[in-house]
Amino acid sequence: MDTSLSNKKILIIDDEEDILKLLSMVLKKEGFENIYTAEDGEGGFTLFKRISPDIILLDIMLPDEEGYEVCKKIRKSSNVPILFISAKTEEIDRVLGFALGGDDYITKPFSPKEVAYRIKAILRRSSYHDEEENKSTILNLGPFQIDEEKIEVRKNGELIELKPKEYKMFLYLAKHPNQIMSKEKLCSEVWGEDYIGFDNTIMVHIRKLREKIEKDPSNPKHILNIKGLGYKFVIKDESV
Repeated sequence: MDTSLSNKKILIIDDEEDILKLLSMVLKKEGFENIYTAEDGEGGFTLFKRISPDIILLDIMLPDEEGYEVCKKIRKSSNVPILFISAKTEEIDRVLGFALGGDDYITKPFSPKEVAYRIKAILRRSSYHDEEENKSTILNLGPFQIDEEKIEVRKNGELIELKPKEYKMFLYLAKHPNQIMSKEKLCSEVWGEDYIGFDNTIMVHIRKLREKIEKDPSNPKHILNIKGLGYKFVIKDESV
């Protein structure tokens, strides 16, 4: 089994002890190592807050409150995958489960093996989406981290306050590390304008950018001026 899945935390909330034991046994045989159980909604929600599970199996008919209510409380703070387990087989129950934020719905009686494979499928999709999201919004380059979603730049973990054009210029240079970017290209990408008349503007923004990201702006180590050609973003040691 994929080790990245075996370490995932599974929370099962069901008031039937036999089901908890059966699912726990089958999931362990399938390679899952971290399985937590609760027999009512309150206990399940408390466990959810304590362990931050990677997926939840949630029975709808619980002794203290409906699983639907537990789901609504969870959804106020988390997008963790939730797989409903229920003896209710009506279409309206399934629709309600999905409408409240459920990711899957299995009716009793069920095959424990099928449940295990559904869990694996959901976790693989969830892991893939997390990886893609990180790829698309977080850029790590040496001591720098750029969060495109938050529009933030950090150096060695410390936030750097950049103005919009400074950020756009830094992002463009950072996405082309160790490549010479001409002033014409920078002007086109950052300002959306032709280069003519922008030479001084570009130099001013480069100077301001160096003042914010370089340890010694007068002796830059990251944004270098390549005489007659343009600028190059170079990654140095993280302690620089």
